[in-house]
Amino acid sequence: MHIEDTGLSGLKLLTPRRFGDQRGFFAETWNARTFAEIGIDATFVQDNHSLSEKPGTIRGLHFQAPPHAQGKLVRCGRGALFDVAVDIRRGSTTYGRWFGAELSADNGRMLWVPAGFAHGFLTREPGTEIVYKCTDFYAPETEGALRWDGCGIDWRFDGAPILSAKDAEAPTLDHFDSPFEMETTA
Repeated sequence: MHIEDTGLSGLKLLTPRRFGDQRGFFAETWNARTFAEIGIDATFVQDNHSLSEKPGTIRGLHFQAPPHAQGKLVRCGRGALFDVAVDIRRGSTTYGRWFGAELSADNGRMLWVPAGFAHGFLTREPGTEIVYKCTDFYAPETEGALRWDGCGIDWRFDGAPILSAKDAEAPTLDHFDSPFEMETTA
């Protein structure tokens, strides 16, 4: 497993090893022991799979607030997307900073998004699928969102994105009262 530093505490860009031949490839995308060794001690309770038909679709920036905050292990099952996480942990030295990476079916990269980050993505290809594991169950009463263009993210996209009404109406970071506190260690 190749691990890349994102500059944001807890957020990790991961590339699992692929073993390929004329049939295709095999990759191990989750192993509790391997992930614990790299500092991700997560128990996943739900898997989600989303299809976006058109390039230029933005979903996010979403989060679930405590007590149902979610960590997410995100990967692209088909197509390509620009995946983004924004640190929304009050007291964090990187509060409001974002990290983005290209995830695709071809490159096999994954993003570990711990609780305390807003998450979203922009599709690059038709029929793009995102697949992600969550550490807590969906709890609609704790859902939150930040506006896609309200955090200073360079989406590397020109044009008008395809958005849901909820995402288009979400608050900007400067009008947001985060429910997350940066965890401190004694």
